[in-house]
Formats: sequence, C-alpha cells, structure tokens
Amino acid sequence: MGRIKQTYLKRAAMEIYRTHKEELADNFEANKEKVNEYTDIESKPIRNKIAGYLTKYTKRMRRK
Repeated sequence: MGRIKQTYLKRAAMEIYRTHKEELADNFEANKEKVNEYTDIESKPIRNKIAGYLTKYTKRMRRK
C-alpha cells in the first residue's frame, strides 16, 4: 500500500489547481516552477510534495 499525503498538501494542490488549471502541465518540473510562482513556500521538500501531488491530481482530472 502507498503512503497517504497530508491534508495540507492536498488542500494546497487543489487550491492551485482550481485557480490555475489551464497553466498546469503533466510534468513535475513545470509544476514545481508554478508552485514556486503561485505560493510563498520556502521549504523545498514541501514545495516538491505539493508539485508531485499536483501533477498526479492534474493527470487524474484530465482523464475524466
């Protein structure tokens, strides 16, 4: 079984997705830059976790 992401990471990713979904990509590196641009998160590990979940969430929403 996989690990479950913390709620604050999911909330941040979904908020970014709701407000900027047209600008997001299926690419982690591009989304990492967007997270850096849209938030003021200074912690690199947290930024990367949000970008990773955002990439996964974007792919899942586009498949629907």
